[in-house]
Formats: sequence, C-alpha cells, structure tokens
Amino acid sequence: MKFIIASSNHGKLDEFRDLFGDTGFAFHAQSEFGVADAEEIGATFIENALIKARHATHATGLPALGDDSGLCVDALGGAPGLYSARYSGVHGNAAANIDKLLYALDGVPDAQRGAHFYCVLVLLRHADDAQPLVAEGVWEGRILEAPRGSGGFGYDPVFLSPEHGCSAAELDPALKNRISHRGRALAALHDRLVALRGSIA
Repeated sequence: MKFIIASSNHGKLDEFRDLFGDTGFAFHAQSEFGVADAEEIGATFIENALIKARHATHATGLPALGDDSGLCVDALGGAPGLYSARYSGVHGNAAANIDKLLYALDGVPDAQRGAHFYCVLVLLRHADDAQPLVAEGVWEGRILEAPRGSGGFGYDPVFLSPEHGCSAAELDPALKNRISHRGRALAALHDRLVALRGSIA
C-alpha cells in the first residue's frame, strides 16, 4: 500500500518513513509523481492541510497526507501563526522571520514570551473522502531574546523548550523529532493508521 506526502520537503518524507515503517505503507513525495505544491489559500491550518492533501490525491489517485504548521506567540495574538513561513514577506527566509519576530517582542519580559508550535495532519483516503483522518500536535515553549544553537530549522534557534532548558536548535535531532509538534501529531496518526490499515486501498 502506498500514499502520497503532499509536500516537496524530503525531510518530512524521511520523518514519515521513520515513524510509519511498521505500518505496511510506502510513502512517496508528490514530486515523484510530478505534482507541484498546492497554493495555501486557507484561513486556518486545517484548511491548508486539506487543500494540500486534496490537491495531491486528485492528481495521483492515491491516498494523500497533507500537513500545516506554524509558531503562535501569545504576546502577538497568535502571530506569526498561519503565516510563519512567510512572516517577513519572503517564504522560507528563516533568518528574516526570526529578526522580525525578535523585533516585535523587543522589551517583552520573559514571563510574557510564551509560545507554541502547532501542527495538523490530514489524511484523505481518496479524493472524495468525507471523513479524513485528522491528528494534531502542540509543543509549548517560550521565545528567547536571541538565537541559540545551530541545529533544526525555521524558528528553532529562538524557541525554548522549558523542560529541557535549551532551544529547539540545541536539542538532539532524534529527541526533537519525538517531542515536537509534528512528532506528536505523527505519533497520534500512527495509531489511527494501524487501526484503519484494512480500510485504505
């Protein structure tokens, strides 16, 4: 059995393969089928995940998994949120996004710098699936005043994991993948996939 990861990010594909290796599913990036990224025009994380999954399953005829995620900062009313990847105006410019975030939080005391990463995963078994599988993951933390660490990606250097006392960019990659928002969503989806394996063609 195979299904499509509705993303061109091969790092995500590796994560899915690592966690779901015991489910009997084969995972393929949509780019392997010549499918381009869908335009993210949803007003919520789950809408964008559905758009991605529906785009991939329509194009390939195979079950598809879409995801959307972002950083939500309490003092900024949940921003950058849905626009995390393009917060600075340029999609995927992590350094510029971090600079804008730290500027917005300049002078905000540590106690008020609470934040969380959020991820939602949506699995469509076919293009007309009216009951998609949905899994969510949340990773609570705080925003540091300056970047720390060289690992990870995105906002990891300024996201403090309080239970570990270090930034996400300073965590061992295997540990980070297990406790992160995406790791928690993947773990929740894993159990549902195993239970529903027989219903997915």
